[in-house]
Amino acid sequence: MPPDGETRGERLSRRLRTVPALLAGFILVTAFLPLLLVAMVGYDGVRAMRGRGRFSAVRLLLFGWVYLWVEMIGLGAMLLFWLVSGFGRARRLYLTLTYALQGWWACALFRAVRVLFRVGLEVEGEEAVAPGPMVLMMRHASLADTLLPTVLVLRGHKIRLRYVLKRELLWDPALDVAGNVLPNYFVDRRSTDAAAEVERVRELGVDLGERDGVLIYPEGTRFSEEKRERVIELLRSRFPQLVERAEALRGVLAPRQAGVLALLEAGTDVVVCAHVGLDGLSHVKRVWRGGLVGVTIKVAFWRIPAVEIPTGDEARIDWLFAQWRRVDDWVCAHRTEPCPEEP
Repeated sequence: MPPDGETRGERLSRRLRTVPALLAGFILVTAFLPLLLVAMVGYDGVRAMRGRGRFSAVRLLLFGWVYLWVEMIGLGAMLLFWLVSGFGRARRLYLTLTYALQGWWACALFRAVRVLFRVGLEVEGEEAVAPGPMVLMMRHASLADTLLPTVLVLRGHKIRLRYVLKRELLWDPALDVAGNVLPNYFVDRRSTDAAAEVERVRELGVDLGERDGVLIYPEGTRFSEEKRERVIELLRSRFPQLVERAEALRGVLAPRQAGVLALLEAGTDVVVCAHVGLDGLSHVKRVWRGGLVGVTIKVAFWRIPAVEIPTGDEARIDWLFAQWRRVDDWVCAHRTEPCPEEP
């Protein structure tokens, strides 16, 4: 049984669909890229005359091609690493090479976002990131949230992160292959055995060294007003004592507790990451409308020493909501669109 709980047959079946689809997509887009560019320039030109679009269709097409190209290089590199490491048996070498590839993969895509969409970057509190071991709790706002920690933490401070991710991301072929070599866990949100899922998350916090950390998105999904209301209604039926605190959060979702509580058992410092600017990447529709063009991504880190984190689940849940209220305050103070007024 592979480490994430899948059978080898399930994994092979998925990859027999995703890898050929990626290859076919890359070949087709590359072959027709000149024609597609002409079409998108014409389309964007019409929208520009109406004062809309900001040539976002051309930008999105070029980013899509870069994404396919980076994915193809990633898969080819993973095959080479597997061979060089003796079919994966030289585990330390295999991990080192894969972490290096992860850093390159994320930086290449992030650089493409910044260049193509003219995106700026401002970071505060970056000195709080290192050293490990630590648990990194990050706001979840867009499809690109997985890039920021790799760019700023792995490449910036040489901290190797173990990711807690949703299993749906395994349909990204490069993330599937490389992500399952590294000590990550892809949570099955439809699992009927929640305790087993939490236990697999807890295991990520075991044996962390000075260059290691675990990344978790406490919200569990990207923020939207509709999701915020659903989360509050769920809390109303299961944890009514938390509803008032969830309703006070205006720009983030109420954090889920189980995974965070499991990781806090590692007894490490916690680093919190708040950010704004990537909300324009929350859905392809928003990118298509130009929501990402010209924005500045603002990121803030702060660190809570392990000795300042309370013991006991109830006290830690209060602490978690207090930290997420701080994230919410920071997000609402820095995003361009005002947050709704607190009830």
